[in-house]
Formats: sequence, C-alpha cells, structure tokens
Amino acid sequence: MPDIVTTVAVLWATLLLVAGGVLILRAPDTLHRVLALDVLVSVLIMLLTILSYQQGVSFYIDAAIGLALLSFTATLVAARHVLRGGPFR
Repeated sequence: MPDIVTTVAVLWATLLLVAGGVLILRAPDTLHRVLALDVLVSVLIMLLTILSYQQGVSFYIDAAIGLALLSFTATLVAARHVLRGGPFR
C-alpha cells in the first residue's frame, strides 16, 4: 500500500512540476513568475521528502529544509525588489 501511495504522489508532483514550468513561461509579469517559482520549489521539497521516505535516509529531509529556508528568503527579497522597483529603494 505505501508503494502505491508514493508512486501516485511522485506522479502527481511530476505533473505539478510540468504545470509550474508552463506557468513560469506564460506568466504575465515578474511577480507572477516569482510566485510560480516558489510553488515549484514547494513541489521539489515534497519530492525530496518522498524520496527520503522511499530511500529510508534522512539527509534528503535536511536538503528539503535548507531549500525551504532559501526559497522563503529568496521569495521575500524578490517580492521586495519587484514592489519597490530596485534593490535599495
């Protein structure tokens, strides 16, 4: 049963990655691209977590946590840059 669930989760996450890539390419402005990239990183974190469960090792979880922290910081910086029009305004 867990094998079926993880297979479905990986297939669903792969579909979401493809949809997010299309969304990044078709986004009307920079802010939408930043948000789509943040969603893609969230899906990648989910894939790392599933991989950690399947392999039975914990270092994928550590990578997922580090990626989540970097993604959160990068999203805040990018949103601030887009809304203010520059890096130091």
